Parts: sequence; C-alpha cells; structure tokens
Amino acid sequence: MYEKRVEGWLKHWDFLLLDILVLELVYALSRFHVHSSQLEILDTTARNQFSMLLACDLIAVFLFEPYKNILRRGHLVELTETFRHALVVVVLDLLLLFLVRAVGTIPRRLLVNTGIFYFFADYVARMLWKAFLRRKLKRQVGTRSMVVLTTAAHAESVLRNMRARAFQDFFVSGMFLMDGDGAEEMVGDVPVLGTGEDILDYVCRQWVDEVFLCLPEDSTDLQKFQAEFENMGITVHTCLGMPGKSGNRELSMGKLGNYAVATSAIRVIPAKAVISKRLLDIAGGIVGCLITLIFVIIIGPMIYVKSPGPIFFTQTRVGKNGKKFKIYKFRSMYMDAEERKKALMGQQKYKDGMMFKMSDDPRIIGSEKKDKNGRPKGIGNFIRRTSIDEFPQFWNVLKGDMSLVGTRPPTEDEWEKYDPHHRARMSVRPGITGLWQISGRSEITDFEQIVALDTEYIQNWTFALDLKILAKTVVVVLKHEGAE
Repeated sequence: MYEKRVEGWLKHWDFLLLDILVLELVYALSRFHVHSSQLEILDTTARNQFSMLLACDLIAVFLFEPYKNILRRGHLVELTETFRHALVVVVLDLLLLFLVRAVGTIPRRLLVNTGIFYFFADYVARMLWKAFLRRKLKRQVGTRSMVVLTTAAHAESVLRNMRARAFQDFFVSGMFLMDGDGAEEMVGDVPVLGTGEDILDYVCRQWVDEVFLCLPEDSTDLQKFQAEFENMGITVHTCLGMPGKSGNRELSMGKLGNYAVATSAIRVIPAKAVISKRLLDIAGGIVGCLITLIFVIIIGPMIYVKSPGPIFFTQTRVGKNGKKFKIYKFRSMYMDAEERKKALMGQQKYKDGMMFKMSDDPRIIGSEKKDKNGRPKGIGNFIRRTSIDEFPQFWNVLKGDMSLVGTRPPTEDEWEKYDPHHRARMSVRPGITGLWQISGRSEITDFEQIVALDTEYIQNWTFALDLKILAKTVVVVLKHEGAE
C-alpha cells in the first residue's frame, strides 16, 4: 500500500496555522496597546476585524503562494517574503474595509502597528519553526527503501532529480542499470546492485518498499517490469517524462478520465495563478469600461462629425487557440477603410503580409490635415496616437475574450497565413497590451520578432510580470511611444 504525501495547500499547513496565530495575536496586542482600557478587546468591531484578517491571510496564501520553497529559503529571502506577505495582508484588509465602508472604524495607528509588528513577529516565528523542523529532519533518515531501474547514461541525472527536493521521506538503497555491463559499482553514493536481469530477484528477497522505473519511453521491458512488481505487491513509480522541461515544453503529471497522463505544454500554470490573473482582468475591465464611457461622451461626437457612422469599430479576431470573437474599438478610420486596404498593401511595413501597418495611413479619419511638421493631425490620428481607440476592448476583457496582458489578436486573413510555429503565440488569451507593445510596437516590423516576444512572455509569465507590463504600458502610452 502506498500512502500518498500531502500536496497543495495542506503541504505547509503548519506555516499557514503559524501565520494566522501570529497575525491574530499581534492584532489583539496592537488593539490593547492603542485602546488600552477604553474599549473592550472583544467588542463587535474587534471580532469583525479578527474575521477579516483571517480572510485576508487565506486570500494572500491562495493568490501569492508565500510558502513556496519555504524550507529552502535563507534569512534574507525569508525576510523579503515575510515582508511581502505582511504587506499583502494589510493592503487586502484595507481594501475589504473600504468595500464594507468600515475604514473609519479602525484607527490608522492600529493598522500600521498591526502590519509592522506582524512582519517582525511572523519573521521570527517562521525562522524558529524552520530551525526546529531542520533539526528534526536532520535526525530523521528516510524510512522507505527505494531501488531504481534506469540506464547507465541517465543514472546520475535520475539520482540528482530524485534528490532535488529537500527532506525526502525515502532513501535510495540501490540502483540497477538496464544496459549495465557489471563493472559499475557506484552512482554517486548509491551502490549499483546489478543489471535489469538482477532486479526481480533482489526485490523479491530484500527490503524494498518501492521501485522507481525511469526507462526510455520506447523500452520494451517497461510493462514487463511493472507487471512483475505489481504481482509482488511492490509500489511502482514510473517516470512518464523528465521533470521540468522537455525542449521548450513544460511537463506535468495528472489524470485524464481514468488515465494517468504526462501533459506537455508551452507553459503549465497552477489554477490559483489562472484565477488571480482573471481577477485582475475583471478589476481592470470594470475600471476600463467606466473610463470608456467618459470617452464615448467626449470622443464619440467628434468621430461622428468627421465621419458619419458608428463610433465603434467591430471586427472578427482570432483569440486563444483559434477561438474567434468580436473585438471592439473606437472607430479611427473612414467607413470604407477595409475596401481601401487592398490598394495600400504595397505600402505597409510588414512585407510578409503577416500584419498590416503603414505610416501616414490615409484611411484614418482627418489624416488629410497636416500640422506644421507635415504630420497628420485628424481626430483619428489623435485617438490612435494616444491609444484611446483601444479602450472599448476592456469590454472584451470583462467578457473573457481577452486579457489585460497577452498577445495581439490577429485578423482572420492574418491567421490564415500563420506557419505552425506562429500558432504558439495564440496559446493564451490575447491582451490589450503585452510585451510587444511595450518593446516598440509599430517600430518593430519583423513579425518573427513579435512572435519571439510573445513566446518569451508565455514561457516566463508571472502575476508580477503582468503588473510590470501594465505599469510600463501607462508610461509608453503617456509618452506616445511606438504609436501611429
């Protein structure tokens, strides 16, 4: 029988419980210090705040993974992570107080004291608990005996990857090399006990709790060994793929129906990260839609006067994994822009036809008017230069067609020209902004460079990267960098 180890949230339940206890204790002490004997420690306001702090701590754990690699973090890293966690909890608490209109019920001095004391107290508590665990685990040797069957070429790599995580509850008692010649004696500090022909007899007569099979996928003996060990009642672990990345693909293990599968993708993202990105999209989408309403009142009449017709432009675009949707923009071009596009194809920047961009596009509303430097100064040029035309896309973000940050959604005719490797950029929701937009936008005329930037974004995505791109987008838009 195999007793599966706890993973996910419960893996570090002790640190979660420790943080909650420290937080609540610090708040109680801070409240007593601020109010002294003037208020009851457990009045209604205090009870509500205790509950809100608990909720904030759980939300912070869910969204930002403060316990990732916590046992391997040094003093400085732990100090940084504890500060970030304390800051997130205080900010979330302020946000909740604002939402329930209770900001005035909690003195600012109390919130500041709670945040500062929580940071220092939680850091000390975490370091003491980690020191205790390390002493305990240092004395504790893995209790499960495991033997490994692999090839000579991969033996050292397999052993290194098996020990990549700290504090394993098993020890490798020996290795068998499928293609061994009998001359090998040790792999690192682990004895080589024989070849593939010897392992069945060894497992049958020696202390072995589990067997790890890490053989090439085309090995004809893999299923034979699995069946033999299962017959013996031995727990068998079968490597479905090397951990981490295979080429530029990430591997993860899971279930598909009743099948155990190894899933490869350009990037594997935890569910909580997907949720946090979507929550950011919803919050940003709501704010963006409110700003869009203001622009409708101001910009809408200007567009209509210069070019009678709808103030919004809609077009079918290709979204995540080829799913089509209607994109919304403020109309910055004359009504016959699409018809005139064919005659202008020879003047565009992207000679491969993968995207359409041109300088001084005559289809833009009011572009026939020029300033003293000869640049067009129509209303269409203004809303494109300031990126105001993009604001209606916040409705696409709220609907879930797009994200705040992602890749540029291609038109249907651009999509038809894609080569297989171009499709990688469509493995995420398209975004209003992205790495391409803040890296030059219209100044980048090589489509392969755009694909490379989008792929880089997908492979290195983090919630913090989205925030960084959003912040830089604001700077780029205000400076009118790369916009035409």
